[in-house]
This record gives sequence, structure tokens and C-alpha cells, in this order.
Amino acid sequence: MTATGPTGDELLRLLGTLANPHRLRIVAALRAERAYVSQLARELGISRALMQLHLRKLEAAGLVSATLELSEDGKAMKFYEVKPFLVELSPDAIAAAAPTLSTSALGTSTQDGEQGERP
Repeated sequence: MTATGPTGDELLRLLGTLANPHRLRIVAALRAERAYVSQLARELGISRALMQLHLRKLEAAGLVSATLELSEDGKAMKFYEVKPFLVELSPDAIAAAAPTLSTSALGTSTQDGEQGERP
């Protein structure tokens, strides 16, 4: 991120990551307290495998972080917590980010299956 906000590619990555109801619920749950995969999966009513997938995507986008800790019985547990972030989404912020989009971002398919414009 630049001092004035995310680049176009960063903004796309953040919005794409958060454009999923499970990931929004995970961020909301982690806002209250850090948790491990099984705890979150039970709390949100989704499988551990799906939870791990969503947590990896959130971690790759820099929205959550993980630490590995040993439980009292010696079991390794990965705890996740939300990282502080603030993204301003306004016409001005989008206008500032748009010129920084990479050519690869412009040429990729969108989630709707539409082709992005090529330069």
C-alpha cells in the first residue's frame, strides 16, 4: 500500500478477498478475539477444510495473521487474528488506484466471467 492508499492491484485483491460471505463472517468473528481453525469452524458452522481455505486467502491478502502455539497436551494449534486495516472506498480512492493497475490485472477474467479490457 502506498501512503495515500492501496494500488489498483492491491485494491482488487482486497475487494476480491472480501467478496465472500464466509470471509466477511470470519473477519467479524476474529475482530472479537483470536481463534483456531476448529473453534472458528464450529462457531460459524462450516467445515474445517473450507475454513482453512478461507483463512489462507485472508492471510495471503494480509487481512489476518497466524501463530502456531502448543496446547497444554502438546498439540500444535494455529491461532488466527485479524490485522488492523482500513480501506477507503470512494470515487476518489478508486480514481487514485485505477492508473496503477498492472496490465495483468487488466487482462484477467472477472468473477462474473467477463473479460477485462486489454490495453
